[in-house]
Amino acid sequence: MGFVLDTTHMNKFLQNLKDEYLFFAPKRFVGGGTFSDTDCIRYGQIHSIEEVVFDAKSQYSFKEAILPISQTLFYFTEEEATEAAMPQKKALIFVRNCDLHAVKRLDGIYLNNGFPDHYYTKLREAVKFVVMGCESSFENCFCVSMGTSKSDDYALSIDKQGADYAIDCKDYSFANSFKGGIPADVEPKFVSSNEVTVAIPQDLDNRVANSKMWDEYDTRCIACGRCNFVCPTCTCFTTQDIFYSDNGKVGERRRVWASCMVDGFTDMAGGHQFRVKRGQRMRYRVLHKVLNYKKKHGENMCVGCGRCDDICPEYISFSNAINKLESAVKEVAGNE
Repeated sequence: MGFVLDTTHMNKFLQNLKDEYLFFAPKRFVGGGTFSDTDCIRYGQIHSIEEVVFDAKSQYSFKEAILPISQTLFYFTEEEATEAAMPQKKALIFVRNCDLHAVKRLDGIYLNNGFPDHYYTKLREAVKFVVMGCESSFENCFCVSMGTSKSDDYALSIDKQGADYAIDCKDYSFANSFKGGIPADVEPKFVSSNEVTVAIPQDLDNRVANSKMWDEYDTRCIACGRCNFVCPTCTCFTTQDIFYSDNGKVGERRRVWASCMVDGFTDMAGGHQFRVKRGQRMRYRVLHKVLNYKKKHGENMCVGCGRCDDICPEYISFSNAINKLESAVKEVAGNE
């Protein structure tokens, strides 16, 4: 079921749903960029379709809309614990095709990995997705190589066509909200090629961990963790207890995003630390994304959005790291 709406009717569609849904989409934060007088495009709550940025890639992923950076799990006193309230409204989130595949990876970790995560489940059940078509590939994207450039698992799709918006509606609960729309055959746009391509070796296994390719990252990586925080499929977190009283018996427990690339992530009791060297951390990250996750879930964890390449202050390229694996496999095989 397809429609073409002008800006006025598109905003009316949002207004019709505002009592039930919050809307999150990539939007421009003026002056919020890394450097002076630069903007930042990241996810935030929107109230009109004009706020949505269609022609640029968001520097941060949708993830913070579905998996908060800091989330209160429960409040506690000396005698009882009370679960934190969840948002009262549902959420409609605008995402790219690769990000829609990333949602499936998050579900793999939090829903289909043994016991479902209680808090993620509640948030996830209240979310529906609008896939935003890509006119052309953005810088550093390699979604085609990763098989994530197209997805059909959406409630709505939206493509900007001049001053109008082409909508494909798969969730019929929204159908009556498209008043004033012109019925049309709509096929969501997606890219068929990227400037950046990657090739994961068919015979890749954990022996590649012994390659010397990881050594270069000991000096290049500064362990800032930015690559993890912009990644739509990174799922690691730590927990923090925030105390309201001096006796430490009243407060709240939060879970907060964590990064496998930063110091202290693998600290253990007694002062032992796994992966002290930064090259070891890069090794863990790369192999988790293109090897170990796939062994369990049948698909690569990386979706090829390229945000980690965009954000790295040391210009470390994740796609280049993947392409080095072929030589690393041969190196390790030659040393056996």
